[in-house]
Amino acid sequence: MISVAVNGYGTIGKRVADAIVKQPDMRLIGVVKTSPNYEALMAHRKGIKIYVPQQSIKKFDEAGIPIAGTVEELIKTADIVVDATPNGVGAQYKSIYQQLQKNAIFQGGEKAEVADVSFSALCNYNEALNKKYIRVVSCNTTALLRTICTMGRVGKVEKVRATIVRRAADPKEVKKGPINSLIPDPATVPSHHAKDVNSVIKNLDIATMAVIAPTTLMHMHFLNITLKDKIEKKDVFSVLENTPRIVLVSSKYDVEATAELVEIARDLKRERNDIPEVMIFSDSIYVKDNEIMLMYAVHQESIVVPENIDAIRASMGARSAEESIRITNSSLGILGGYLI
Repeated sequence: MISVAVNGYGTIGKRVADAIVKQPDMRLIGVVKTSPNYEALMAHRKGIKIYVPQQSIKKFDEAGIPIAGTVEELIKTADIVVDATPNGVGAQYKSIYQQLQKNAIFQGGEKAEVADVSFSALCNYNEALNKKYIRVVSCNTTALLRTICTMGRVGKVEKVRATIVRRAADPKEVKKGPINSLIPDPATVPSHHAKDVNSVIKNLDIATMAVIAPTTLMHMHFLNITLKDKIEKKDVFSVLENTPRIVLVSSKYDVEATAELVEIARDLKRERNDIPEVMIFSDSIYVKDNEIMLMYAVHQESIVVPENIDAIRASMGARSAEESIRITNSSLGILGGYLI
């Protein structure tokens, strides 16, 4: 059993913690919180051990939320730490992980230089085997990489152009906007997503643009992939239908929007309405000669969760890519192929 600590129990951290509990070869030994908010209270009520920085002990005592110890005490007992702290904080914690000689998984909000390798399970699992520090790329980059590497099974990918419509905030983030505007993010091309893809697929010709939209549900990607050789549409569908973590949905059953995808997640009784798969609108897939165009939706809160689980096994050298992806998908109920 791999003993895992989760440093940070917010949008990503709490989902990764729940996913760890479901793994047959992992044990969640505790999570780190800095403030005694509702997420800390929910973790306590679920029986999760909470560890805090020294300066937060008094606040937790005053709030009546029991703690199991300090951050350092938790890290010392872990085999590996999943760092799900806010952007930039993980890099500050790295010195502690190094001092205590612990492996760590970082998130996409950290710069690529924080880790030995940036990670996407369907692209470069083997490259991450036994690496001490692994960075799971961001939600948008995870979706891009899953799709690009899958299309690489159809033919050699020579060029990628993508436009990303980003959700403005997660549903719980009440102080973010915009409310009634579209904002270039940033107003330069390529956006940072292309650079992030290149941290995994070196030398790929990719350019991306992004815009922030007033929605909280999901991101949307508009992808144009150029392959080296001419391909057939049926070959694209064949590969997509047989790839885990990529799901095809059809307007045949009136699935035409992100809100409907979230409603399907509710109907499937998914925890937190999570959708860790890339959701491709099958009617959008267009193939001409050596070009592929398609549109898909990305659930920003949950898509990186299975990648974090696979990254843990890769760092610890615990499983092959095929074994880890299979176990993760099975334990988390992750789908592939046609959903509806």
